[in-house]
Amino acid sequence: MNENGLIEPADQTASANKSLPIILILFIGSGCAALIYEIVWFQLIQLMIGSSSISLGVLLGIYMGGMCLGSLVLPRIISAKRHPLRVYALLELGIGILGVVILFAMPYLDKLYIANVGSGMSGIFFRGVICAICLLPPTLLMGATLPAIARWIETTPRGVSWLGFFYGGNIVGAVLGCLLAGFYLLRVHDLATATYVAAAINVLVAIIGFVVASLSEYSVFNKDRKETESAHLPGAWIVYIAIAISGMTALGAEVTWTRLLSLLLGGTVYTFSIILAVFLFGLGIGSSIGSFISRYTLRPRLMLGFCQLLLTGAIAWTAYMIANSLPYWPIDPYLSGSPWYNFQLDILRCIWVILPAACLWGASFPLALASVVSPGKDPGKIVGGIYAVNTIGAIIGSICFTLFVIPRFGTQQAQRMLIIFAAIAAFLMLKDLLFSGGKKVLSSFGTGRYILRFTVIILFVGVLVAIAFLVKSVNKIPWGLISNGRYMATLSYQMVPGITKEEDIVASSASQDTYCIYAAEGMNVSIAVTKTSSGLQCFHGAGKVQASNDPQDMRLQRMLGHISALINKNPESVLVVACGAGVTAGSFVPHPEVKRIVICDIEPLVPQNVAPRFSKENFDVVNDPRTELVYDDGRHFIHTTKEKFDVITSDPIDPWVKGCAALNTVEYYTMCKEHLNPGGVMALWMPFYESNSQTVKSLISTFFEVFPNGIIWSNDFSGVGYDAVLFGQVGPTQINLDELQERLNREDHINVKQSLNEVGFYSIIDLLATYGGQATDLHEWREGAQINTDRNLRLQYLAGMWLNAYQEDKNFAEILDYYRFPDDLFIGSEENLSALRSALENSGRIETSDLLSVNN
Repeated sequence: MNENGLIEPADQTASANKSLPIILILFIGSGCAALIYEIVWFQLIQLMIGSSSISLGVLLGIYMGGMCLGSLVLPRIISAKRHPLRVYALLELGIGILGVVILFAMPYLDKLYIANVGSGMSGIFFRGVICAICLLPPTLLMGATLPAIARWIETTPRGVSWLGFFYGGNIVGAVLGCLLAGFYLLRVHDLATATYVAAAINVLVAIIGFVVASLSEYSVFNKDRKETESAHLPGAWIVYIAIAISGMTALGAEVTWTRLLSLLLGGTVYTFSIILAVFLFGLGIGSSIGSFISRYTLRPRLMLGFCQLLLTGAIAWTAYMIANSLPYWPIDPYLSGSPWYNFQLDILRCIWVILPAACLWGASFPLALASVVSPGKDPGKIVGGIYAVNTIGAIIGSICFTLFVIPRFGTQQAQRMLIIFAAIAAFLMLKDLLFSGGKKVLSSFGTGRYILRFTVIILFVGVLVAIAFLVKSVNKIPWGLISNGRYMATLSYQMVPGITKEEDIVASSASQDTYCIYAAEGMNVSIAVTKTSSGLQCFHGAGKVQASNDPQDMRLQRMLGHISALINKNPESVLVVACGAGVTAGSFVPHPEVKRIVICDIEPLVPQNVAPRFSKENFDVVNDPRTELVYDDGRHFIHTTKEKFDVITSDPIDPWVKGCAALNTVEYYTMCKEHLNPGGVMALWMPFYESNSQTVKSLISTFFEVFPNGIIWSNDFSGVGYDAVLFGQVGPTQINLDELQERLNREDHINVKQSLNEVGFYSIIDLLATYGGQATDLHEWREGAQINTDRNLRLQYLAGMWLNAYQEDKNFAEILDYYRFPDDLFIGSEENLSALRSALENSGRIETSDLLSVNN
């Protein structure tokens, strides 16, 4: 202090320098908590507003917009005279409090949303209202943390480099939070536990911040700040544009590459955690390198320009690896004895393709800071401005690439655009070197300046040619990656490219050849339809077959529809969640009682371009006058509709796919039950394959929690498990064999009978002989099952861990251990009951002696 009792700049600098390593650790903790919150909030809010791309776009926009506003607003409403560490600690404490408040306020917000939600723009508006209520308060505080702490730093190259390190430390913490949430907190515990852990981290960071603030004196010592902070460095606007473009390309690339890599690795929650963690890890490494460079370089703008130029090559590298290399690596995930081995491979593959570009994006932020900083300016406003424009670019990139670029142009053109935008950012930062700097150099060389000018022109043209080459080198991803995902390299059949005409396929003599007759990258999912010369046609989504005209698949799809429609005595209104090939929905077309069929699918391309290719198998259901198509997340539609149905069938994508667990929770099944008319029926598909025993128990037990009289109808062959239909009814179920057979023999049911005959069911006895068990007999087997709820979404973590486990025989055999003939379920003449017992005996599910013993 001086003789007047004021803090000298040198004293404050020394005090600040001692606390910088501690602040770095605090930012690591802050980043860890922030990523845990992000994952938890996204899951919670998507359960309410739906998981469609529109919902995700609104969610991301509000989340990142809040951080942008926070970075801009704080330096303008909080005086620079307040101790930065104390402000930072208060922000962290506020984030922790709001995190817990959101967890408990969600049920009330859900009621608000349901009461006001509509369709079209009004629906999008209320999605935005709910997201704003939930996310704006905490994200405003999150966005303000870096500008707040910036006031503790000098606006010198050394000080700016520390800001870069803080930014990098925050990202390192985000990596830890991503992995902690994805692989432990949410896998073992639930959303509430994850929230409490994040809040505890916030509180701990706040306490340490208050302690450090109490030990560190602070004052605004720059007398010239008022005069200089309003002044802008010449050409600073170019830096702001370049870093905004950098943010746009970073998030656009993350959206694009996550979509492609999830096909290759399997779209589980673990895959998304790994991709995000590697991306953030690269940003952290790059930020540290950029911070180090910014401390010593005299030309940070030049370094920023070179970063963006190198990004053009890094983006092209990733595009090449994803389309031309990784899908052909000879990796068979089925061979792994543990899912953790596959996770290690997944991490290595993500590092191989993502890390170079992520490092360059990470380095761009501290270099941009160093490019606009100058002595006397408010560091909070500098950091807030750079952070804000970078975030604005990120918002544009994530929303535009998700909602417009990829659905309209595909991932190939999306990656080409990324290269072009990175080149534009590089040109903006290097133009002074090419023109102004070039002129200065040339003028000093006298007559030789013409040779140098020519050289500069040649170099410039060469760079343009190289960028054009990189843009052109980006190829489409192979259709085999869309159709077969992680098993593309191990396919046992020949994939034939370039032939899409069905007459050419039929003419082919090699029956094992497979052709792609349709492939597209939609707004929500990438899909394909393949066909073999032998006539097998398959619909693919999420990198695997989702439906086909194979006899075993056809049998299951029609079981879903016909069992539901026949057991319900008057199925006038039907809701089909997930269209697929349309075979399940089409199974209701022949039923004369059905007056309305609502098909709800999250991806518009499926009903529009996939189902029509299976029109023979699905009775052209999408063009039936009774059919209404709804493009929405199935859960969101049921959550918000006022309509009730006689039948609801749910045939979503596999439970291991991220987000699908929301269609298998107690709360979802309860919503479905509440939207059934008296005597209404719900049925859904469940696989025994790509699952272990815990996964199967969780799925079945969760359904039986809501439908305590539920039934399993098994699509097996001679007792060998494959998949099944879970069936539940409002109230107890009793099936009169005589009445059903009589109904099926009626003249107006001739088409129903024909539809059943096509898949091997020649009587009502054949159809009901698929009986595989019921809830009342499986209490002992279900003990210890993990129930899937909205608060834990346990199923996606169980299923995602074991998607490469093919234990369908074992899974079904465990259920058969509790098999008995259900005398309380079936009634009718002794002739029909005896016929059903014989059919069950011949099915191979139960031995004759066992059947007789349970009946005696």
